[in-house]
Amino acid sequence: MTTLLPQLNNDLGELADRVSESLVQVHIGHGGSGSGVVLSEDRLIVTNAHVVSGRRGQTSGGKEIRVVLPDGSETAAKLLAKDDEQDVAILQVEKPAEDNLALSPIQIGDSKGLRAGQWVMAMGHRWGVPGVAAAGIVIGAGPDLPESPGTGKEWIAVDLALRPGHSGGPLVDHQGQLVG
Repeated sequence: MTTLLPQLNNDLGELADRVSESLVQVHIGHGGSGSGVVLSEDRLIVTNAHVVSGRRGQTSGGKEIRVVLPDGSETAAKLLAKDDEQDVAILQVEKPAEDNLALSPIQIGDSKGLRAGQWVMAMGHRWGVPGVAAAGIVIGAGPDLPESPGTGKEWIAVDLALRPGHSGGPLVDHQGQLVG
């Protein structure tokens, strides 16, 4: 038992380091910011739709979206798709002139396999601080939101304290795979 907590502590730190390689910060022209995660080497980023929405829910426009990459460099991105009902948006980072952009996509996990009591970690840019991690447990998950039965909206409830800047960031399982 005396080695369990130090090992868990070390493993969680390594997990956060690995996930941070796929974590980006999304800045919007109206002053808002959130997080996102690299989905593919062809410069696709997933974030929440509300991160890329203006103050009245209007799309901010691709010219106003800036992404801070894991290496700290900043580049423009354009909005490819947005679904306000599912609160998801897909961005594409603009290709740099020198074409030396190396992105590390996150591995996709299986959110349907989550069970109450399992550990998860959320990563984001809380209050603009890069790579902030919050770990907690799954409270429950299911194929239908309890308050919207029959809609088919999958849900995951977790015991995590998320703050401004976490929006759009990944929820990962114990292997660092994207589950939410």
